[in-house]
Amino acid sequence: MLTRLIPIVLLIGSNLFMTFAWYGHLKFKDKPLWLVVIASWAIAFFEYWLAVPANRIGSNVYSPAQLKAMQEVITLTVFAGFAWAYLGQKPSWNMGLGFALIAAGAFFVFRGQRA
Repeated sequence: MLTRLIPIVLLIGSNLFMTFAWYGHLKFKDKPLWLVVIASWAIAFFEYWLAVPANRIGSNVYSPAQLKAMQEVITLTVFAGFAWAYLGQKPSWNMGLGFALIAAGAFFVFRGQRA
């Protein structure tokens, strides 16, 4: 059970870092682009320290397709929370439906493959 949970926790952590790296700078549009690129790169460094072990450890219990599908669902979930809490973007039905369709795709990946 723990071997299945560790990759998920690591992927959630890595997505928090990556979401801040990719979108956190949107609140600082007055800063020079070169500065936010460097800051984003520095944040992304820590994302890799979580994502690579998540995939390495996860490959013992999940297939690569399952890991990727899991990654996408986690990414969208983290992004939706981030966009709402940090950027003030209210969730919409269109966004929810789009994310649900992607989650449905992940469901079929998990249903059709065994690690």
